[in-house]
Amino acid sequence: MGDPTDQNFKWRDVPSLMVETYREWIADEPFRLSAIVAYYAVLSLPALLVIIINIVGSIWGTEVVQGEMNEEFTAALGADTAEAIANMIAEAGNEKKNTISTIIGIATLLYGATGVFYQLKISLNQIWAIKPDPNAAVKKIVIDRARSFAFILVIGFLLLISFVMTTAVSALSSFITSNFPDFLVYLAYAIDTIVSIGIITLLFALMFKYLPDVKIKWEILWKGAFLTALLFIIGKSLLSLYFSQMEPGSTYGAAGSIVLILLWASYSCLILFFGAEFTYVYAKRYSNGIKPSSIGTKDNENKGD
Repeated sequence: MGDPTDQNFKWRDVPSLMVETYREWIADEPFRLSAIVAYYAVLSLPALLVIIINIVGSIWGTEVVQGEMNEEFTAALGADTAEAIANMIAEAGNEKKNTISTIIGIATLLYGATGVFYQLKISLNQIWAIKPDPNAAVKKIVIDRARSFAFILVIGFLLLISFVMTTAVSALSSFITSNFPDFLVYLAYAIDTIVSIGIITLLFALMFKYLPDVKIKWEILWKGAFLTALLFIIGKSLLSLYFSQMEPGSTYGAAGSIVLILLWASYSCLILFFGAEFTYVYAKRYSNGIKPSSIGTKDNENKGD
């Protein structure tokens, strides 16, 4: 085979790219990886949401942020699960009575909230055939947790932007409805969808760029992140329909809410890992591949690269 950089992307390559992506995705056991991340997502969820609500709420208003989140969770998982998540947040956010308990509580929140991103990093490393450098053990732990916390801040910032844009689009829709023909309302909805895809694409691009121990070109990342964002938007709608029609959590009684959160996180991770796999395949075919960073090494046993 020649140098992969000699090849240029052509639209007729899409079917073969997707077939290869699917084969690599299945080979990396995505269902096992997604189940692991989903487990840590449930453990991290209360702390993660408390931190995000406090960050965004300091600017937007805590009650407003909680209300918006509750609407999102209700739409995605149903009213009962949304109420269960709200109770988790309330319990996790209870103030402690003394300084020592407060410090321990904050440290516990931070460590718990970063857990899901740490597991995502491990999974992305496996998908991209990267393993930790044993000579950078201590340095790696510090960097991993710092990156994970940084992603909490990034999510908070993007969530704030999303709230602002959603409010602006809602106001625009009301103005159009009052003053212009109804068909123009669809323009506002289209703008909202485009903005949502843009924000989610940015989040996935940052995740692919900085969470795993890799070096990869931005032009490759944007393609993989955009595909992942599209699949995520479609998957979100299908999951909401599935949860509302099939009610998979009803079989588990009181534990139904936890099961729904696990299922949602697991299915979302499957989409994320497919996008990461596409990024890996695309980089291998049209660029110089994905290289390890200073705290990672190439896993020659994985994928046979």
